[in-house]
Amino acid sequence: MSARPPKSLKIYFDGGARPNPGPFEVAVVARGVVHFFDDLGEGSNGDAEWLALLKALEVAHALGVQAFDLLGDSRSIIAQATGTAPCRTQAEREQLTRFTTLAAAAAPRRIRWIPRAQNLAGIALAGRRR
Repeated sequence: MSARPPKSLKIYFDGGARPNPGPFEVAVVARGVVHFFDDLGEGSNGDAEWLALLKALEVAHALGVQAFDLLGDSRSIIAQATGTAPCRTQAEREQLTRFTTLAAAAAPRRIRWIPRAQNLAGIALAGRRR
């Protein structure tokens, strides 16, 4: 009888810039806890989504989980991070390098796109703005 693989923790991430470009806002949700990150600089929404993905990976590492999935609503960032789309700018290539380096310690089982309405981190960011 073989052991079952550990259940994978779902970690949601979202980032944005208000206005675009503007100050970054990032949220990560893991185990029902919302982590907000401020004072991360300024740039575009795409830059903010990359930061959100990196912060999600950092949260997973801080929690010490072995099996985790990263879920976000930015198709382009997820495609770049998974290698299904090229990083077209130097900034995107640098973010991918940062992600790959950080993931070397403990990589996500999957990085998956979900609709905005299902992204708990995006919902948390929207609620914070009200």
